[in-house]
Amino acid sequence: MSKPRYQRRKEDRPREIADAAFDAFAEKGYASTRVEEVATRAGVSKGLLYLYFKTKEELFKAVVKNVVVRRVDALIALVDKTEQSSEAFIRGPASRFLKDVPDSPVAVIIRLLISEGPRHPDLLEYYYRNVVSKGLAAVQRIIQRGIERGEFRPSAVDDLPHLFLAPVMMSVVWRSLFGKRSLDTDKLIDTQIELLLAHIKA
Repeated sequence: MSKPRYQRRKEDRPREIADAAFDAFAEKGYASTRVEEVATRAGVSKGLLYLYFKTKEELFKAVVKNVVVRRVDALIALVDKTEQSSEAFIRGPASRFLKDVPDSPVAVIIRLLISEGPRHPDLLEYYYRNVVSKGLAAVQRIIQRGIERGEFRPSAVDDLPHLFLAPVMMSVVWRSLFGKRSLDTDKLIDTQIELLLAHIKA
């Protein structure tokens, strides 16, 4: 059994437990991870863990919040306050965000949901509501702002912000199946962005 890695202040415990859960889920999968193992990794008793997280589902949601939601919320905050043009924002902060995903812990969560999500629809719904829908809405705001400022023309892309996320999903799936073999994910994302911008620019 792994030695506890997280032994700090009391107020840090929820985050420590969530971090330990992420390690366990990444190593063993959601279904195969036992709450007792997470408690041991976090250096707490099972009873103490249950004071913070009543179910394993709550624990997984905490992992999603720590690993993914905070990143998405940070990007959305940039969308709301940026003074950049929509095109500059897409080429800059949005592009960097997308390129970071395939090599980040976010990719681990996506792979877990692909493999186990159909058996746990509540987890898929939570991820869609708190990550996917918010990300899509942010992309739509960027595009709409560009249309209002005369940078972009109205197009089908207005209703399909998914097109900006598609190469990221493909990159995660590709690496899950084939590793990094024969696919430059940064180039893939750059190319998709260039194609979309060329299509929607006024």
